[in-house]
Amino acid sequence: QVQLVESGGGLVQPGGSLRLSCAASGFTFSMYHMWWYRQAPGKERELVAAISPASGSTNYADSVKGRFIISRDNVKNTVYLQMNSLKPEDTAVYYCKTGFGNKWGQGTQVTVSS
Repeated sequence: QVQLVESGGGLVQPGGSLRLSCAASGFTFSMYHMWWYRQAPGKERELVAAISPASGSTNYADSVKGRFIISRDNVKNTVYLQMNSLKPEDTAVYYCKTGFGNKWGQGTQVTVSS
C-alpha cells in the first residue's frame, strides 16, 4: 500500500535550518507531483511547496519563498524540504502528500523557538 514517512523535524532556534525528508513507497514515485504542507496549532493546513514529477517545476508559498527549497530524488523515492532562516511562525506539523490518490504522511513536528 501507499506509504509516506516524514522525518527530520525537531526543535531549532530562530535563524536555524532543518531538512525534512519524506520516503515514499507503494506507487511509482517518479510519475507524481509531491507537496509539502504544514499545520500550526489552531490553524488550517496550508500548502508550503510543490514539485513536479521530474523536478522541472517548483512552487512555494509566499511566506517561505527564498528560505525553503523543495527537491526530490526519484531513485531514492524521497522528497525533501530544506528549510533555512527559520522563524517562530514556521512552527507546525509538516506533512508530505502525493498526487497518487492524494495520500498523506503522518507528519513531523517542527518547532522554532529560542
